[in-house]
Amino acid sequence: MIVITPLAKRLGWTNKWVFRFGRSFPRTLAGLIGLKFIHFARWVIIPKDAWPTLCEDKEKLDRDTMLFLSNFNGTWDQYIDAFSDGIPTGLDLFWYKNARYPGSVPITPFKDYIRANQINCDFYYNATPGAAYRDIVSALRVKRALLELEEVYRDPDTSSEEFAHAYRTKLKHIQNDLTTQGFSPVASISTDVAEEHRQQFNALQNTFNEAWLKQYNTGEDDNAKH
Repeated sequence: MIVITPLAKRLGWTNKWVFRFGRSFPRTLAGLIGLKFIHFARWVIIPKDAWPTLCEDKEKLDRDTMLFLSNFNGTWDQYIDAFSDGIPTGLDLFWYKNARYPGSVPITPFKDYIRANQINCDFYYNATPGAAYRDIVSALRVKRALLELEEVYRDPDTSSEEFAHAYRTKLKHIQNDLTTQGFSPVASISTDVAEEHRQQFNALQNTFNEAWLKQYNTGEDDNAKH
């Protein structure tokens, strides 16, 4: 999710102090940290004289803006609902002094605000497709256990009995992490249909390219004969 919201002209600087407060007292973010389906969330204040541009002439803005980036599992509605229910006070602090911010409760005006300021993401890279946050954490625990067992195995003073004991101990600690993640849930019916249409389009495009290459190669062979 990518959301860019304008700050208030006069008191927008107060958001910087809000973020400093959040970093100094991380307990205020306990509700956010407890939402395990959120992979990443970041708020950045972009000064009005530092707005990025590809042109030589800088764009002139009359106020600072706030950039919000986040990666998550599940649907868009599930994500916003969990945010609003988990840390409503935190959201109101983070978007404090944002222009026309309606508050995180009730949820409908808040969703309308996010939709109005959201930028659609055209490209998204996922190094672990189908894996949720808990799946990745479990895999990291298994990796650490295997590396520790490797150190025990490479120790020349380790006997077979000692290694067997270390193996059973590690296996007991990570037994709940040795599960299959299964199929990831469909975020929405429209997303599933869009993916099906994309695959059909790619198949049609591949067929067209193969036919064009075949015709092109045939034409070159005929020219070579003449």
